[in-house]
Parts: sequence; structure tokens; C-alpha cells
Amino acid sequence: MSMIKCISPVNGEVYAERPAMPLELAKQAVAHARQAQKAWARRPLDERVNLVLSGVARLNEMVDEVVPELAWQMGRPVRYGGEFKGFNERSNYVASIAADALQPILVEDSDRFGRRIEREPHGVVFVIAPWNYPYMTAINTVAPALMAGNTVIIKHASQTILVGERMVRAFVEAGVPADVFQNVFLDHETTAALIAAKSFDFVNFTGSVEGGRSIERAAAGTFTGLGLELGGKDPGYVMEDADLDAAVDTLMDGATFNSGQCCCGIERIYVHESLYDAFVEKSVAWVSNYKLGNPLDPETTLGPMAHKRFAATVREQISDAISKGAKALVDPKLFPQDDGGAYLAPQVLVDVDHSMAFMREETFGPAVGIMKVKSDSQAIELMNDCQYGLTVSLWTKDADRASRIGRDLETGTVFMNRADYLDPALCWTGVKETGRGGSLSVIGFQNLTRPKSYHLKKVTA
Repeated sequence: MSMIKCISPVNGEVYAERPAMPLELAKQAVAHARQAQKAWARRPLDERVNLVLSGVARLNEMVDEVVPELAWQMGRPVRYGGEFKGFNERSNYVASIAADALQPILVEDSDRFGRRIEREPHGVVFVIAPWNYPYMTAINTVAPALMAGNTVIIKHASQTILVGERMVRAFVEAGVPADVFQNVFLDHETTAALIAAKSFDFVNFTGSVEGGRSIERAAAGTFTGLGLELGGKDPGYVMEDADLDAAVDTLMDGATFNSGQCCCGIERIYVHESLYDAFVEKSVAWVSNYKLGNPLDPETTLGPMAHKRFAATVREQISDAISKGAKALVDPKLFPQDDGGAYLAPQVLVDVDHSMAFMREETFGPAVGIMKVKSDSQAIELMNDCQYGLTVSLWTKDADRASRIGRDLETGTVFMNRADYLDPALCWTGVKETGRGGSLSVIGFQNLTRPKSYHLKKVTA
């Protein structure tokens, strides 16, 4: 029996392992979910919503276990308290809109006809969750899917192998039936086989572009609905009228928080020439204040990357950029904890351009490149010169200008004067190789249900 292992970035040792579920047992789990789904969907909506919120509350009670587990599994410092703020915000918001989002669209209710469109759950939803924000990314789909009447099977990345197990435990202890929300440990081959067999009615995946392609290949010909959030290379653009200090603070945090391992983290910044020198100077000073170290130490502000191979990718991109003329501005002597493995010092690069992979390929680490621009048109061209499109961060005092620029940007979300945030009232979506579909907001509920039309001709005397 093969084992799925989490290698902790804290010390490079096995932190947790679970046996991979054989295909036949996985099929049984799916069968149980399918059998339970109709009864779950027949429960009143407010009952389903309240059970999900009870599961969220129960998980919050596990904070003393969850936070250090995350540090051990993927390296986030304990000082940040896990993901509960965003986890709770998203859960509470989708709960507050569930009734309106799922309400039938009434076309006619007369003595002759009843015509309406109802939202019906897909059935069994499969959530394949990533390691970088394993609770928040999972709840984006889990909460609305369950509230809408689907049953859910969740599979987490091996790096955060304990998260799905803990989420399901919390929800079941809160009263969600065990067959309605299940956690599974699967290898890639079994996952692909289940999808190819049309085991699920909807699959939501958050991860790499190649992972998304694998999901699409497995689902080919099954007509299974897919939601895919994949790679990103999110830019920031600082205009000449920006609040400089606020831009530095937000963009540098967006570039380096969670060791840069954020789906919508800032990976490249374009600054108007009038602010460029000051922005660079302040950014280097900001980043240099980090304390890199063991994430279990409450004084640590920057933990290791989730795995040494992820850190190796960042180092390779930085080295390649420097070989092509880029300049690294953060003094490595400030970060003696950088061990060449998972512990990686933050870095700011200048003299970069788009011939470098560092400015076009996903880095997913605590490093950012800064380029000087002369105009909005130049910034727009550079921001769009990328295969990804999740978010952009625009810095200006002029909202009309930001809106005009935003219409020319190939992205899922346009931020003005903020970055690296997911607003649950807005659809979380991307373009190009960032993926397809969307989660949260009213649209998230629509993607987790299907429309059913009722055309009822009434018998009249």
C-alpha cells in the first residue's frame, strides 16, 4: 500500500503520512456520497446553512491544534494565527446570501401558468485543495456546495495532508452527516481514474496549470463540470499620484506574506518613473525587516517555503534573472537563516525585463521584480504580457482612471489601492492560463448548481 507523506519544511522530516485509498474503496466513498445527496438536498436550506456554520464554529474551537499543524505542514508562522479570519469571513458571507442566490427566478405565477427557473445541486462535488491556503481555498467551494445541497468529497495536497481530515472531523462533529462531507487520501492515478469514470458531478481544483491540464484530460468526454484556479503572476502598477507609503506597505506584503506563496500574491511591480527611485528604496527597507526562521517561534515573521523544491525554483529564477542583468537589492547577510533549502530570504530585483522568466513565469516565492514605466499604456502592455490573469493592483487616487485601465487588463479582478485579498461578495475568477469558472459571490452558487426550468400549464375550468 502506497503512503502519502507530508515532508515538513521546518526540519525536512516526515511530519504526517496516510495510506493512499485504493480505487475500490474510493468508489465506495463516492457511492455513499451519492446515496446521501438527495436526502441532504431535501433538508431545508436554513438547516443546511446552519450545519455548515456549526462546522465552521467547531473548527474554530480547534485553533490551538490547527495553527501549529499548519506551521509544521507548510511553514506559515504561528504568529499569524492560521487562516481563521478569511475562513470565517467567507463562510459567513456565503451563508448570508444563500437564500437569495438560490431563490427561483419567477417568470410567471398566474391562473394559467407557473413558469420559473430553480437552482438544483449538481450532486457530488469533488474538491481538490492546495497547500498554500488549505483552509480558505477549500471553504470557497465546500461551504456553498454543501449549502446548495451537494455532497462533498475533499482531497488535499500531500503537503497539507491533515487539513481535509480536520475539516471533515469538525463538520461531522457539528452534525453534518458523515457521508455528506468526506475526506479522502488519493494518489494522482486514482484521482484521474475516478474523474474519468464520471464519479463526480462537479470538480473544483486549485493548483498548478499542469495539474489543471491533468484534470481536463481525465474529464475529457465525461461532460463533468470543472472549476479551475491555476497559476498567477499578478502585477501591481504604481501611478504618479499614488500614496507611496501605502503602496509600498501593501505591495511588499502582497509579494512576501506566506513566503510569497499566495495565489494572488504580487510578483511584479511597474512604477511610474517619477516615484520609481523612492518606491524601490522604501521597498528594500520594508522587506529587510523580516525575521526569517522557525515558524513555531512567535518572533518569526517569515517562515520557510512549503518545500525545498519550491524554494529551488525561486532561486533558479533569481539566478537566471541576475545572469541576464538584473540586480538583487536585499543583502543576504541580513538573513543568515537562509539555508539553501526551504528557508529562503526575501528578495527585490531591479533592472528586470520581460526577457526574464522571473517577470513572466510564476515564481510563488518571497521575491518580486520592479520595473520603471513612463505611461499607462506602457504599464498596460507589460501587465498583459503574461500567460496568467488572476488579479492586478492599481495605485492611484483616481477611481475613473483605474476603471479605464482595468477595462484594458486581461485579469479576473482589478484592485485599486489594495492587493492580495479575496472579497467573498465578488466572484473569484481568472482568465488565460489562470483557469476557468469562478467561486464565491452569487456566481459561485450558480456554478455549484444547475438551472432547472418549470413550465406548468394550469388546468382551468
